[in-house]
Amino acid sequence: MLNETHHWIEGNGGDRMYATIDGNATKKDSRYLAITNAYLPGEDSVAERMREAFEKILEGRAADIGFMYDSVEAHPATPLTPEEIRIVLPKIRGDATWLRVETILQSILDTTIAPSRSRRMWLNQIVASEDAVYSPADWDVLRDDALVLQPGDEIVLGFDGGLRDDSTCLAALRVSDGYASILGLWEKPDGPAGKDWEVPRAQVDSAVHEAFSTFNVQGMYADVALWESYISEWSAQYGESLTVKAPGKDAIGWDMRTSLKASTMAHERLARSVLDRKIAHDGDRRLRRHVLNARRRSNNFGLSFGKESRESPRKVDAYAALMLAHEALVDLRARGKRTRRRTGRGYFL
Repeated sequence: MLNETHHWIEGNGGDRMYATIDGNATKKDSRYLAITNAYLPGEDSVAERMREAFEKILEGRAADIGFMYDSVEAHPATPLTPEEIRIVLPKIRGDATWLRVETILQSILDTTIAPSRSRRMWLNQIVASEDAVYSPADWDVLRDDALVLQPGDEIVLGFDGGLRDDSTCLAALRVSDGYASILGLWEKPDGPAGKDWEVPRAQVDSAVHEAFSTFNVQGMYADVALWESYISEWSAQYGESLTVKAPGKDAIGWDMRTSLKASTMAHERLARSVLDRKIAHDGDRRLRRHVLNARRRSNNFGLSFGKESRESPRKVDAYAALMLAHEALVDLRARGKRTRRRTGRGYFL
């Protein structure tokens, strides 16, 4: 039995304890059970590692080794009000009937206790660390399973490319309702499979061409770093058909390195749309992971974003691609007149 694994971190030797227990259980061909409250994201606790391992299995990025993860969590939008807590808490506590609702409610309403801690402790919600741009509640509430991206839809595209370590992402936003989708995400595999790995550029190139042939693309903003030649070719082929053009030297290139102010303002506009619930998504776990990995980065122009650290394996490239797609959508709505795709057909009276 592993108890309160959200406290098992590197600083107290919890990670080494877990590795020892796992090794001994393997030798005995036995199993172990871990129970815990919701962890604090970013602490790299054993509980956090277990959750991330489970999500990798769900995404298909890791082998299913018979890992079972069971968690009853309150809805992300649950308010910390007496009326709601009295309804929700009995459902979250399950058969732990010794937990008195009124006593817990007093703790939740105690202003000396951070609301984020109350949510982790009593509602079992994974609440973002203090420097995270978004909490899971901010993002999860935007999920709409009724929406689907259809061929022929008017969309804008955002692209952020890597080479070896960083991920590469092609993101789309539907013009009519701001519905976000990932059209392609290429990530370095974990373990030995990641050795000498490079982004499959031919696959990325094909995904871009497929997007233009499948949808009515009104604009595409692509960060040019490491992908200059491809972006130049995409711009030459599709640039004339786009309603909005990137502010760079061609119709698609949007160099995030050239203007910290422009990137900061673009991020703030996307953040406002997310927090105001002006966009929606399909619950894609890969996009969710990248969005929640984004950390606050202040500068002279406002609030931008970045990874935990330069070498962090927690990538944010899909979020960057979403930001560029959103910036194209903002520009389209502000000054663009949408164009209709040419069919090649003519009509005579």
